Amino acid sequence: MPSDLIFSLRDVDVRFGKKEIFNGLNLNIHRGDLVALVGKNGVGKTTLMKIVMGTQELDNGELWNFPNLKVSYFTQHFELDYSKSVEEEMSKVLKNDDEKFKIDIYCNNLNLDKHANIKNLSGGQKRRIALAKTLIPDSDIMLLDEPTNHLDLECIQWLEQHLKGLNRVMLCVSHDRTFLSNFTNKVFWLDRGDLRISPNGFKNFDAWSEELLDQEARELKNRKQFVNLEVEWAQRGVKARVKRNVKRLERARQLKEQLEKDESSYRQAIKSVKPMLVKPASDNSKFIAEFIKASVSYPNSKNKILKDISVKITKGDRIGLLGKNGTGKSTFLKTLVGELKEISGSIKLKKNLEFSYFDQLRNDLNSNKSLKEILVPNGGDYLSVQGKERHVCSYLKDFQFDPKRVNDTILSLSGGQQNRLLLSKVLANPKTGLILDEPTNDLDLETMDLLTEMLSSYKGTLLIVSHDRDFLDQTVNKILSFDGDGKISMFLGGYSDFLNHQSDKILTNKISKKKENITKIKKIEKLSFKFKFELENIPNAIKIMQEEILSLKNELKDSNLYISNNNRFEEVTEKLSTLEKELENKENRWLELLEMEEAIKKENE
Repeated sequence: MPSDLIFSLRDVDVRFGKKEIFNGLNLNIHRGDLVALVGKNGVGKTTLMKIVMGTQELDNGELWNFPNLKVSYFTQHFELDYSKSVEEEMSKVLKNDDEKFKIDIYCNNLNLDKHANIKNLSGGQKRRIALAKTLIPDSDIMLLDEPTNHLDLECIQWLEQHLKGLNRVMLCVSHDRTFLSNFTNKVFWLDRGDLRISPNGFKNFDAWSEELLDQEARELKNRKQFVNLEVEWAQRGVKARVKRNVKRLERARQLKEQLEKDESSYRQAIKSVKPMLVKPASDNSKFIAEFIKASVSYPNSKNKILKDISVKITKGDRIGLLGKNGTGKSTFLKTLVGELKEISGSIKLKKNLEFSYFDQLRNDLNSNKSLKEILVPNGGDYLSVQGKERHVCSYLKDFQFDPKRVNDTILSLSGGQQNRLLLSKVLANPKTGLILDEPTNDLDLETMDLLTEMLSSYKGTLLIVSHDRDFLDQTVNKILSFDGDGKISMFLGGYSDFLNHQSDKILTNKISKKKENITKIKKIEKLSFKFKFELENIPNAIKIMQEEILSLKNELKDSNLYISNNNRFEEVTEKLSTLEKELENKENRWLELLEMEEAIKKENE
């Protein structure tokens, strides 16, 4: 047995009633595996995680795991003690008080106040506590079910790097393609009861899976030619007294039946729900809304969430809203739909402006309503879908629901199914435009592709709050950036364009500053003694600072740091942050002096 093998399944069967989830499943998990676990809804992703966790019984087969294997599991259904503070709740998973520094690390990077009471937190903040409680323990295998939900982009990017540095085996289910591409090195693809494994990570999944399906199609085509020859022979008739001929006839029938089953299975695997064309309400007017030096705050609050913002929205705009949690994205949207009023400046809105607002519908998730009641609240079997009458069962099929579940309560659905149902309600009547606040949370990859294709063909006004980078790149052409100080900025392009703009802006500022310094010094015939002394001594200063930074980072790795002095963690992290900024400034200064020296030489030639 390989020395790095820590978990193994052999010929495993799992059934729920008559439904077969796994039949003869074989799987090996090795140290160093960072696995993207993918597959359609219902193929067994959650079941597999439960098997690894040890909470799902096998109907048949063998399970082996490394002795005393420790597994942690971040699931959609977590429990927190609402009477505790964030720090008290996280402390439950610490081995001892020496590990309390970990709480500070996770609270700082997940934007949590460790002193806050859990009962006062939002659903997203509670999820982040549960995520931290999964990450803190020193487990051998970590199971992550949609870990990026309710995280802003900065948190997601930190999480990517953090997961790669934890030195643990991971199995992750996520709708966020960019996230999976950035940190996984293997793919487990559950497809029709089989497990297909790619050793190259999720970044190559689309090309790899397409090649496998193409290969399957070629094999089916070749099998069909062979079976057709066998069936053709059988149809010419055989003599019953010739035993071998009777056996061949029976074999031809079996081959034909198995081929038809496999062809049907293949068609089901490659079948994608045809996205309906989402049409906005017919209107020739281009004007939607304009904010003119507008400031907005919540009632009875002195703090301005939005300060003197000016932005114009026209028909057909496809805008992605970016910014950390709490920077004003939801406030902006609530102002746009008239829930909040400006306290200064002015806001002009289109007459009879109506948006289909995805976030507002989430209130229905806490009800016992059926799927039918959500879509047809006034009763009956038909609903209006973009002006046309559709039977509720037919419409549910468009969103991958079994029509037999039409009377099931919404509480019986998974998180992804609930989101899919609410999206179907929003897209049925897009009104003047669509506002989608975190629409991708809990969706599987197939539904993500469906939603992306629908929105890509949408011709109306679209505003999306999302931290899914790939999704934004494919659906929006403008970015509204919320800077965190009540200000916002508009950029043309998707998320990648915005990111490039930000990088170019930082680089341009640095170059501009260097040019200013060079221009000032060009009239000087040679570097002054002061500048020359500085230039010669900066490299040694940089080396000393780099060594001190390395020493501080090593100190942070030592758990003994926290035994003698609980404040030492804050001191070290604060000093480390200061030193890293000073090092950057010192390096920039050295480059400036070098360029100044070069410029003077050229000027004097």
